[in-house]
Amino acid sequence: MPKVKMDAETLEKNLKHFCGTEQYFKHWLGLQYTDGVKYLADNAQAYWLIDAIASHQPRARRKESLTQFQLWFLHVGNAHEFIKPKGDNDAVLTCWEDTPTKETQPAISQQIPMTDFPLKEIKLFLQEKVLLLPSEN
Repeated sequence: MPKVKMDAETLEKNLKHFCGTEQYFKHWLGLQYTDGVKYLADNAQAYWLIDAIASHQPRARRKESLTQFQLWFLHVGNAHEFIKPKGDNDAVLTCWEDTPTKETQPAISQQIPMTDFPLKEIKLFLQEKVLLLPSEN
């Protein structure tokens, strides 16, 4: 029986409790991810998000500034001040070298046509090929 997706409020509250990780999980495209990212993927039914980030790694690693650290944002809807999906897309996934500003462009951007991801946004770090929640850093 498939797991039921957790509501946004409960998911956000529970994600705040992750600090460090006890186990690393290996993605088939080579990166690893932490307990917190696995919890997010399990409870938001969002393994597609890990797949998307992993699929951009060959391009990201060609850029020197993204080899050690990447800041990934998924924004659903138009709530963010300046990071918004284009056209009829539901969400946008972006990778940044540092904290986004209106004056900078993301290193990578992928429009997500449809999603039922429960949160309005999620921020993930990729440090030395390990995907983690900011609280696990």
